[in-house]
Amino acid sequence: MTAEVMVPAGAEPLPTAVAVPAGVGPWPGVVVLHDVLGMSSDLRAQADWLAGAGYLAAAPDLYRAGRKPGCLVRMIRDARARRGRTFDDIEAVRAWLSARADCTGRIGVIGFCMGGGFALLLAPGHGFDAASVNYGTASKDVYTESVLAGSCPIVGSFGAEDRANRGTGERLEKVLTAVGVEHDITTYPQAGHGFLNDHDPSEVPAVLAVLGRLTGPDSYDQATATAARHRILEFFGKHLVAPAARPAPEDASGQRTDT
Repeated sequence: MTAEVMVPAGAEPLPTAVAVPAGVGPWPGVVVLHDVLGMSSDLRAQADWLAGAGYLAAAPDLYRAGRKPGCLVRMIRDARARRGRTFDDIEAVRAWLSARADCTGRIGVIGFCMGGGFALLLAPGHGFDAASVNYGTASKDVYTESVLAGSCPIVGSFGAEDRANRGTGERLEKVLTAVGVEHDITTYPQAGHGFLNDHDPSEVPAVLAVLGRLTGPDSYDQATATAARHRILEFFGKHLVAPAARPAPEDASGQRTDT
């Protein structure tokens, strides 16, 4: 279960849902970036999922100190400028995680929809060791070699039925290949937008539900979510977990091969 922590960030603290794995650390950290709904039961569930997999997860409320519409406009403006308060807040959480005694210092970032766009923008030059970009949108100039060269390893998940992201996965794959960034980009044929987010309908404003349908199917898909989560954890395990902390591989019979 997540607990709310106030992370120091500029002039006022940043409300952040933090989920800690069971057992004894230290663990790698992951900053979890919300979609347009902001802090929600789904965002806390995403942090819990990552903690269950052995990651110290911190999900900041990037809508703090204002009404959601105004905060959303600010975040869109920051994304276009590739700087601003949103980036400062995320950096504060990354640094806070890295400084914790129960964190290894290796930090990933994962985002969904709007948060996925920020996860992509944070991949080059922001101190992250891996990024998970889930149906995140960004301006066309971001999908260029000049912007994405030097990015940390990226795992991306998209839906072919997502009209807002038509061709995005393929475009990202091409650029990352060209600049030599390690990546795993998958576009799921039957999935639409938001397939990893199992939102409580009572938390979704009617206007967003209507707008969401304009992008094609926009709902949680358990089968696709399970497949995507498996890939994300595999990728994070490779890039965030120290080799000595990884489980020994199994042979074809299911027996551990450690010696």
